[in-house]
Amino acid sequence: MPLRSAPARSLPLRSRLRASCAVAVCVTALSQAPMSAAATPAPRDTDLQAQIEQLVHAPGGPPGVIAVLRRDGNTRVVKAGVADLATGRRPSPDDHMRIASTAKAFSGAVALTLVDRHALRLNETLGQRLPRMPRAWHQVTLRQLLNHTSGLPDFTDDAEFQSIVAADPHHHFDSRRLLDFVADQPLNFRPGSEYRYSNSDNIAIALMAEAATGTPYEQLLRSLVYRPLDLRNTSLPQGYRIPEPYLHGYDVTPPPPEDVSELLGVSGSWASGGIISTPTDMTRFIRGYAGGALYGKNVVREQRRWIAGASEPAGPGHNSVGLALFRYATRCGVVLGHTGNFPGYTQLIAATPDGRRSLTFSVTTQINEPIDPDLLGRLRAVQENFVCALLSRPGR
Repeated sequence: MPLRSAPARSLPLRSRLRASCAVAVCVTALSQAPMSAAATPAPRDTDLQAQIEQLVHAPGGPPGVIAVLRRDGNTRVVKAGVADLATGRRPSPDDHMRIASTAKAFSGAVALTLVDRHALRLNETLGQRLPRMPRAWHQVTLRQLLNHTSGLPDFTDDAEFQSIVAADPHHHFDSRRLLDFVADQPLNFRPGSEYRYSNSDNIAIALMAEAATGTPYEQLLRSLVYRPLDLRNTSLPQGYRIPEPYLHGYDVTPPPPEDVSELLGVSGSWASGGIISTPTDMTRFIRGYAGGALYGKNVVREQRRWIAGASEPAGPGHNSVGLALFRYATRCGVVLGHTGNFPGYTQLIAATPDGRRSLTFSVTTQINEPIDPDLLGRLRAVQENFVCALLSRPGR
């Protein structure tokens, strides 16, 4: 697959991206939209199309949206806007894209598969598996990393890390040393005592998986996730390029939109948010992952022990968190999945607990609480309507 080089970017754009959390996924408020008290009919196809058209044309809205709904063997693709403003090409389910923090579900898939195979234990600690980690972190367990109750400080908040990215967005980090940026910091709280989303958690998860198997994380992804779920166009690169064809991601504030698809290298995101995939592959992934296809019922049961906490950005309806998986309780029913955002992209993947119905919802700008809370609320409302369409009975 040919790769496209990134054009030079202006310093003001880099500054704007840094201010809006330019690396991996940025911390947002754990806002949760109230659930509607009264059930409403599922939107018709024409309603769904109109809603994403309106989203594209909203102030600060994305240049492109593509949603893939898969239900009982039938696939429906709803799209609006363009994949590339320069050419006017429409989005396609086979376009590559940055999947942002939905990559955390992939590290969860690796870790939980290893738990199922007895190569890792949920109560195993960082000190047991990675003794060179700071002593203050040694009692943090794999379970706490998976549900963001570890207390690990977030390396993407570190001033030195942010300074390096601002000076050279394509800087090549040693992905396995990212936690060094916060190794001199204590835990934010006693492990297990509260929920706080941290990009450091998934770096530690990947390192524990490597230590348990002696196998690079990228190879574990291929053997434990890509191959079993038949993901054909998914990868974890180290650079900044995206394979063609791809959904171009844009910074839309202030206008005019500027292409930021390849502004940042992803070695500084790695297991926390660096994966590239397609809507087609992400549909395959979430159906298998949420449906429990990768490991046995005992592990699925542990994964679905829900506590209070929202994904970032928050997903549709009321959010709660399990092990590298979120529960979205909407007015029409429950789906399980993950969200994510990265400069140029915002993602939602969700499926019913049996994996038979799924939604992949991708937009080509970064939408989160700090950037535009009103637009995030609008996006979540649209996503909830898509979930209602997904869960409706045929013929309704």
